[in-house]
Amino acid sequence: MINEMPDIKNEIHTEDNKKDLMSRFNHGDPFARMSTLYAPTLKEEPADAEIPSHRLLLRGGFIRKTASGLYSYLPLGWRVLKKIEAIIREEMDASGAQECLLPILGPATLWEESGRISKYGPELMRLEDRHERTFVLGPTHEEIMTDLVRHELRSYKGLPLNLYQISTKFRDELRPRFGLMRGREFIMKDAYSFDADIDGMKESFKVMYNVYTTICERLSLKALPVAADAGQIGGADSIEFMALAESGEAAIASCSSCGYAADLEAATARVNVGDGPQSSAGIIEEVSTPGISTIADLARYVGVEEKDCKKAVALLKEPDSDEDPQAIIAMLPGDHELNEVKAYNAFGPYHLMDDEELDQYGLIKGFIGPHNLPAGIQIVADVSLRDSKQWLIGANKADTHYKGAEPDRDFTIDAWIDLVTVCSDDGCPVCSNPLSLTRGIEVGQIFQLANKYSAPLHATFLDKDGKEKPLQMGCYGIGVTRTLAAIVEQHHDDDGIIWPITVAPYEVGIIALDPKHEEVRIAAETLATELSNSGLQVLLDDRDERPGVKFNEADLMGTPVQIVIGKRGIAENTLEVKIRATQEKSSLSTQEAKNSILTLVEELKNR
Repeated sequence: MINEMPDIKNEIHTEDNKKDLMSRFNHGDPFARMSTLYAPTLKEEPADAEIPSHRLLLRGGFIRKTASGLYSYLPLGWRVLKKIEAIIREEMDASGAQECLLPILGPATLWEESGRISKYGPELMRLEDRHERTFVLGPTHEEIMTDLVRHELRSYKGLPLNLYQISTKFRDELRPRFGLMRGREFIMKDAYSFDADIDGMKESFKVMYNVYTTICERLSLKALPVAADAGQIGGADSIEFMALAESGEAAIASCSSCGYAADLEAATARVNVGDGPQSSAGIIEEVSTPGISTIADLARYVGVEEKDCKKAVALLKEPDSDEDPQAIIAMLPGDHELNEVKAYNAFGPYHLMDDEELDQYGLIKGFIGPHNLPAGIQIVADVSLRDSKQWLIGANKADTHYKGAEPDRDFTIDAWIDLVTVCSDDGCPVCSNPLSLTRGIEVGQIFQLANKYSAPLHATFLDKDGKEKPLQMGCYGIGVTRTLAAIVEQHHDDDGIIWPITVAPYEVGIIALDPKHEEVRIAAETLATELSNSGLQVLLDDRDERPGVKFNEADLMGTPVQIVIGKRGIAENTLEVKIRATQEKSSLSTQEAKNSILTLVEELKNR
């Protein structure tokens, strides 16, 4: 027998039983209570948490791991995310950008049109529907957004245009790690501008640069704009906004003298390169180097510095079709390493030759050089070597090197390319002063796409003369969940998180030391109500817990302003106020508490 649905709508609801129903999950208060807040904290350090943000967000009851790279956001974490999103929305809307929402699931045919379906790599999550049609879970939305406008944005009169969304994205990371820093599912704000020409696109790019700068300031993030590689998104110029942190995955080269800064993948420098020893006869000369197959050993053996040697790296460019792969020897300063991103940008897909491939091309590991190479091997060199005339190089013969080798005379460089990874103390490319290396967390990146997507997807418009032209695009992303983690990386101490008041889940925490004491309870609830009704977000710790537990958890959760109310204070008509960031404590009379706290919160917001 099927149970009948209860006839809820015909029940008589008095004000009293409405209140009773409301009190099932809360007390009908304008403030939150710790006794009903779902914020399970952890006393022990999470075993798999490697960086402070991951550890503290787990311990403080902000997030929970569902699977590798997948996290659930508990009420505290979600409140922070919504505040971050609100700041982003306010600044984006103020710039004239318009919010929309695109589907997370997109047809693979769009990615085939753009050419990215095969280039993006295994991070692109794919699936089939019941009709065996292939779809992708969007890691970003260039294709879908371009498709959205190409059918209807047909005239120059509709330009410029900037559309954005805040939504979930997916990337099948090989090694999800560091909590929210590198996940398989994350929240991102992505925006796309459309202009009639390159100049317009650059103006939109400048607008978004200023917007991102303001967003970082409002989030209390110390972020450095750095030149960056465009990666899978593509396009020409790109700038990353790096939140400086020791735990950052990305290395940054920067100059304190002129302000130059770049991600290490894209950084250039004036590399200090030395000449090797000259030959006695003024011509290329063999040097016996038995068992000397590393740059460090070679420099010691010959009596020079590593920068005076020339390093050869053997690469194999992977063919696009049925053509044979191209062997490449890349010559570098001896004390620098090949930059994989720069090499990929120069050659396309490639890999370092293994021992079998070295044998196949007649190359001897540890003794490779540009002189007397087998036919068909391309020779490229880092641009820093262009002015070096005396090269100490491998001789393509076991246990042998050459000294006194000269470009053009003894071998030909087919191309001079920026190939090295910048090192600390390399010269700044702008002012030549020494560069320093720091680490950062990428919280946002902006791109000048031009017609990278509009051309293959045929997103065109008619200009004033009635001519059909491709839309010129820009792309602008902010990792919302990653930004949450970056804020914690910059704002924490040994006791827990120190939330900037603009993004704190609650601005004020009231700790009732003796909640069963009627006067303490009334005073705490009254102040919480007054502050909440004045516009503050208040969390009242009304639990029957030891004071130490309450103090520790308030610091762990990072509540910016903490108010302590106890029996002694009630007897003396005082309460204690602590600022979480500075640990500064002060006493207030209960009569002046409300106005003083409102003033304090406003001061913290304006700092």
